[in-house]
Amino acid sequence: MSVAEFLRQRAVEVTVSGSYSLPRWYDCEGKLRTFACRTKRVSPFRMIVDVPVVGKIGERVTSYFQDFGEFQCTISATLKSGFLMELDMTRARRAWMSEKLTWLEKKQKDANVQELRNDARFVPQVSHTFLTLADGSIHPCFIIDVSTAGVAISCEYDPPVGTALAVGACVGRVIRKFDNGFAVKFAVKQQRDDLVRLIVRSPLQQSA
Repeated sequence: MSVAEFLRQRAVEVTVSGSYSLPRWYDCEGKLRTFACRTKRVSPFRMIVDVPVVGKIGERVTSYFQDFGEFQCTISATLKSGFLMELDMTRARRAWMSEKLTWLEKKQKDANVQELRNDARFVPQVSHTFLTLADGSIHPCFIIDVSTAGVAISCEYDPPVGTALAVGACVGRVIRKFDNGFAVKFAVKQQRDDLVRLIVRSPLQQSA
């Protein structure tokens, strides 16, 4: 199915964090790599996800989402920073998925109390930015979440702990690795009001 066709179908615009793996993507130890992702539009049959590494049409994907569980999927269409996945599941699980989506849609319409602590992590509306390394090389990356003290990143590039780099215009250092990516601690704590503007920048803005 094409993205245009899916956009005409009944589905829920919902943001749910998850992870996924693509065939033939391995780390230096020969283990299958996993990347972070987030849903953008979901139905009981398919979903659009925002991702750091876009697979190819026809590829099989294993994905996991905290609100939905694990899926075996097939990529049916690609976008610049994401893809459309066809979900393989039983009729019973599709019925459960439909009920879950109805509940999430209602939950979205409720007034939620936002966490206002300065160091609270949040998910920016724009998921993609760029890393700049000390040698000047630039790598596109996916923002998992961010706080005034640091940011969690998923990226095709896999830096070792201790690597100095800039996420957008915020300079920091890799302090921890985890299954889907790595954590960067900023050299200087940022102001929350300026954070998204500084982190989400294009390569042209970074070189300006």
